[in-house]
Formats: sequence, structure tokens, C-alpha cells
Amino acid sequence: MSDCGTHAVTVIAFVGSVFSPYYYWARQRALRGGPPADPQHYCAINVAIYSPGKKRWTMTERGRSAVLREAQRFVVGPSSLNWNSGVLTLDLNERSAPIPYAVRGQIRLRPHELFNWQRPLDSMGRHRWGPISTRARIEVEFERPDVRWSGHGYLDSNEGDEPIENRFDEWDWSRTLLPDGDSTLLYDVRETGGNERLLALRFGHDGRVTPFDPGPRQALSRSAWGVKRSMRSEPSPVAPRIIRTLEDTPFYARSLAQSVVDGQPALAMHETLNGPRLRSPVVRWMLPWRMPRLP
Repeated sequence: MSDCGTHAVTVIAFVGSVFSPYYYWARQRALRGGPPADPQHYCAINVAIYSPGKKRWTMTERGRSAVLREAQRFVVGPSSLNWNSGVLTLDLNERSAPIPYAVRGQIRLRPHELFNWQRPLDSMGRHRWGPISTRARIEVEFERPDVRWSGHGYLDSNEGDEPIENRFDEWDWSRTLLPDGDSTLLYDVRETGGNERLLALRFGHDGRVTPFDPGPRQALSRSAWGVKRSMRSEPSPVAPRIIRTLEDTPFYARSLAQSVVDGQPALAMHETLNGPRLRSPVVRWMLPWRMPRLP
């Protein structure tokens, strides 16, 4: 998020893209006796830019011949992530779909601290999540679209041993940066078998990680695609609410939401995933329009 609060950017680097219809179809062929689906053959760098009048979204998938993975560098086609001297630099050269707008520029993320921390998201331990830096400065410089700003950032990692739609019916995730420099992070998970799991953690600017009580789950307004959203918030006369929907898809929504933390209103980045929608064959056939694939 920019310091002025009007701009935002999200970048997700995928090895074995969890939303990829191509990876899904390859796994289905493997179940019928075909060759194993190699996750490195289904990589993508998803870029989402949210600026007044200049929203851009790209997610072009590429195969193993266009991928390079090293200890400090990850390359997918013309875009790359590089870790050097404590700075993560993202050089991005992508193209949106179905309208082919160019998305070209650089993001630099400078963490204030790094966490070596990871927890399972599900009861079987097959999906894991770990914040890497909950408090960072970012500098955004794009040529296409013409966007330049600086603000605060966040970096985390997810990994799994199975498709996410096999395990989860729904989850709500949120991150709030507090005035004292701490961050609160919530994963409110509903598994396909009926189990529920809540991770509610405060990542301190002093490096400590402590659980906290975020309050009860409360309903938020549905997205334009009808995705149900909810959020944990402390009891207050002011109910949590959506401030701005940034991304609205048939199975996923990303929003700015207001909740109550430490008795005070707090602005959070919020995401909802709907597993049954992702499992829908209709949605699978819709995805290539937004997620093209190149060799």
C-alpha cells in the first residue's frame, strides 16, 4: 500500500500455480495413467496494480524452459525476483489478458525484519504458511502503466502437498499494520471435512510472535460475484466492513476492510478464497481468458 492510501500492488510468484487450469488438467491426466505433472512446468508471476484509473492484472503461465530457480533468483520468462544485500527486487515485464496491456516496471522491497516461522493451515499439515517480513518499505516504479510511489509492504510464503481446492472450502485471510509497527495476521480456515482452524498472530516489531484474540467471526458484504466474505473483529459498536474491493473473481476476492484491533479501528488487507467455486468446471474453463499460457 502507498503511504497516501490510494495505490496498492500485489505480486505472487507461483511454482505449480495453484489456480492454473493447465496444471489441473495435467494432474487429471496423471490420475488416468499419464505422466506426472511437474510443478516447475506450470509457473507464473501474477502482478496486480491498483491505482486510480490504472488497474492492471497479469498472470501469464510458462513452462520449464522459461523458468530458472536459484538460491537468490527466480526467473519466469521476462520477469524475475532477485534477493541481494537484504533487498528483494522484482523486475516485471508482463502483459495483461484478455486485453493485452503492457505491465513493465520494478518493485524494491526492503524488510525491516525477517521471520523464520511457519505453521500448517490445515489439520493434516499438508498446507503451510509463513510470513517472511511483516513490515517492509517498498518502492514502486512502473513505466507501463505510468505509476510511481512508495509505501509499506509485506512478504510471505505458502506451500502445499496437494491442490488447495482438495482441502479447503473457504478461508479468510487478513493483515493489519498497527501504529506501533506490529502486524496482526489472521487465517480463518474452513476445511472440506468440516474442521475449522484459526491462526491469529501478532508479529512484533521486536521479532516476537504471540497469539491474540481477534474476536468473533462477522459477516462482510458479498463480492459482486457473490463470494461470501467474513472477518474476525473485536466486539464494538462499529461492525467490520469492506472499504474497497480490489479484486473480484468467481472464487476469490481481495479487499481493503476495516475491523477493530486493540479497541481501535484498523485498516486491513483482506482476502477470501471459495474452494467449491474453484472446483467448478465452469470456472476452470473461464480461467484461460485471464491466465494465458506460453511455452
